[in-house]
Amino acid sequence: MITFALFTALATFYFTMFITPGPNNAMLTASGMKFGFIKTLPHLIGIPLGHILQIGLTCFGLANLFLLYPQVQFYMKILCFLYLLYLGWKMIGSFSMTQKETGRPLRFYEASLFQFINPKAWSIAVTVASGFFPTEENILVGVLFVTITAAVICFPTISLWALFGSGIRKFVNEVKTKKIIEYLLALLLLLTGLFILLK
Repeated sequence: MITFALFTALATFYFTMFITPGPNNAMLTASGMKFGFIKTLPHLIGIPLGHILQIGLTCFGLANLFLLYPQVQFYMKILCFLYLLYLGWKMIGSFSMTQKETGRPLRFYEASLFQFINPKAWSIAVTVASGFFPTEENILVGVLFVTITAAVICFPTISLWALFGSGIRKFVNEVKTKKIIEYLLALLLLLTGLFILLK
């Protein structure tokens, strides 16, 4: 049964998971810094779209795949690590090319598809399906409840990271400062990837 207490608990869980550092938030900060908030909007829209699809599929039984084939999660971790490593490599030297319009922010479908190799996103989806799904409700009502709540909480929460990156962008003028920030962001993406891989 859907109750206010269940909604509050689910919303709190989502907020905690979406606001804490992870691959999505590291990428949004980097994108906000390089391209600004407006150009990062497709990336911002893609994350909740991919995530609500992921949560819906998990509630419909996709989580059983991980129980039957636990090695799938290991391969997903490797894919996520390699992708973050690639993004970190692309980040180095990118600010010096800002005026030349090289590179581009992630498109919404790319951000959506990334959720399916993002271990943090999978852990959220599996936790929601096993711990917050209103079992006494019709399955469609239950799926709508957990996915709409995710969308409502996710977008404004992760937007803070893109806004943070965009805000720092205004203070990055010197070449030396740009270089330092490029390397720090690349290191952040690498550390995020290592944390996921070794977790």
